[in-house]
Amino acid sequence: MTEPMQWLLQEFEDTQKLAHALDRLQISYSWHKVIPFVGDLIPEPIIDDPDKVVMFGSYTLWRYAEASSYRPGVFKLTPFVHETAWHPFLLNGADALFLTLREIPENLADDGRDWFLRPVDDSKEEPGNVKSTGDIIELAKQVLALDETEIPKGSLRHDTQLMLTEPARILKEWRLWAVDGEIVTYSLYKEGSRVVYRHEIDEDALAFGRQLVEINPDYAPAYVIDICRTDQGLKMLETNCINAAGFYAADLMKLASAIEKLSPGGQT
Repeated sequence: MTEPMQWLLQEFEDTQKLAHALDRLQISYSWHKVIPFVGDLIPEPIIDDPDKVVMFGSYTLWRYAEASSYRPGVFKLTPFVHETAWHPFLLNGADALFLTLREIPENLADDGRDWFLRPVDDSKEEPGNVKSTGDIIELAKQVLALDETEIPKGSLRHDTQLMLTEPARILKEWRLWAVDGEIVTYSLYKEGSRVVYRHEIDEDALAFGRQLVEINPDYAPAYVIDICRTDQGLKMLETNCINAAGFYAADLMKLASAIEKLSPGGQT
């Protein structure tokens, strides 16, 4: 029998839910606070085997995991928009614009149209949302007015690349958790404009999610993939870091069990 992972948790409402699942599975864990801007943990974890450590909390935990050589630690992802296998399935991916904040004032016409925008990197600098071109240009100017040394980590920077796409009418949105090439759990999180968390998924949506994982098997050992139903059918929205993504109504016992079964040291 393999040794269990050491689970290091940063306290949030979602990680409290994960802790309840770990309790039911009789898997031990420890709670830690993160020192702002520094990134150290309080208390400092006592690690038995750095190749059997996983962390859940804020996305910035990846820095601590990397500095401590924890594996799997935090499953960092490459930008999903760079994955050519997924290009045919992206929501408006074929018509996307890719611009850094520095490029926006000169390259985005202030024509009054709306755009859905999000950072290309999975860094949570700006949540995905719809803005007018005027608001996007103003946002860029506000960032560019700052000296780069004044901008804190985790904030939009001059060289942050954004993806801009035409807003689409979305009927349903689901989050799926992929571990070791399998969808292990899922959650509905939006119906139209209503936020709803239910542990359910349409059969064709689950099949679509499995197809996305299957056609890109080397993306990451564990990640979250968001998909949606539109008037034009099922589409892929984005991927997210599994260690920092909201759990919604996922089956956390299935998720924790799947991560426990990953091979030692398995990570991107």
